[in-house]
Amino acid sequence: MACEQVFVQQLRERGFRLTPQREIILSVLHDVEGLATAEEIYGRVQRISTSVDISTVYRTLDLLQELDLVSCVDPGDDQRRYELLGIHGPHLHLVCQACGQVIGADLQVARIFGQRLQAEYGFVPALDHLSVPGLCAACAASGD
Repeated sequence: MACEQVFVQQLRERGFRLTPQREIILSVLHDVEGLATAEEIYGRVQRISTSVDISTVYRTLDLLQELDLVSCVDPGDDQRRYELLGIHGPHLHLVCQACGQVIGADLQVARIFGQRLQAEYGFVPALDHLSVPGLCAACAASGD
């Protein structure tokens, strides 16, 4: 099922509807390669329709995040970046502390870690919202 259909279905289940503004924002997210800030998304939305304000973009991103259709990561510069999950589904974000690159990684890598946390501490982590700081291969090799 396409993410638009999932979005519409989940909106209806919650008593909401797919407004033209939400539809534009979802469309823009489909066109974004990788991660984008709310302001970048807003800029693209404004090229399509000037009737959508920044608060609508933020509210829609929050809603999409609640519905697990959008992932959010803060690479450490206080600029939250959003990514449409679509067919990729939830995944880890590996955030390079030197260059700021954000790499998507298979969530399966963290499952053993999550199971161990649960077994030893009774803590159930939300792994699908996990960002791991560190160094990308290029920065690690250059000694940054």
